[in-house]
Amino acid sequence: MPDAGGDVDHAAKLRDVALRYAVGITPALDALIDPHDPQDPIARQFRPSPRELETRPGEHADPIGDAAHGPLKGVVHRYPDRVLLKILHACPVYCRFCFRREMVGPGGEAMSPAEIDAALDYIHGDPGIWEVILTGGDPLLLSPRRMMELVTALDGIDHLGVIRLHSRVPVADPERVSGPLIDALKTREKAVWLAVHTNHPRELTTAALDSLRRLADAGISLVSQ
Repeated sequence: MPDAGGDVDHAAKLRDVALRYAVGITPALDALIDPHDPQDPIARQFRPSPRELETRPGEHADPIGDAAHGPLKGVVHRYPDRVLLKILHACPVYCRFCFRREMVGPGGEAMSPAEIDAALDYIHGDPGIWEVILTGGDPLLLSPRRMMELVTALDGIDHLGVIRLHSRVPVADPERVSGPLIDALKTREKAVWLAVHTNHPRELTTAALDSLRRLADAGISLVSQ
């Protein structure tokens, strides 16, 4: 007979996880989960676990040290020739292993227009910066209008050579990779690279592959994380 008390306790812990860390999955990825496999690799990436509430010695809320290399809001300048620009805090899905899980989701560190302007001024003022990496959050959740404004601003910085984006959108929400969004990624001079985050062959559905083809056909170079 099932342990009703255990089920209630498990559900309560999952609610506690959801209060602490963002939880979310798109229909495209949720449809890939095998409900009969308790170790389904898609489910394990996105469905919360009570173990997320455990904190072990040596763990840090900022395990990769973004804050230590952040000269201003949304900018991480760890290496002399490149910066991260964490333009927004939302993601189409929330990976349970995310090393920025304390920063993304509701209440995360989205950037205001003034903060974006300050970040662009910072990048413009350092001629040693050659590459800007748009991350967050997931930059492809920006509207085509906002993406075009940002890419156009970066394209106008003479000393930049590469604009790189890291995203799960082509796999998690492939229909979002629309003509207007792709047009917004096109530049006059800079190379645009997109690092596609995907972790299992089943994620590469027909729709996901079609979104990647649309990006590649537009001249956007694709790599994986």
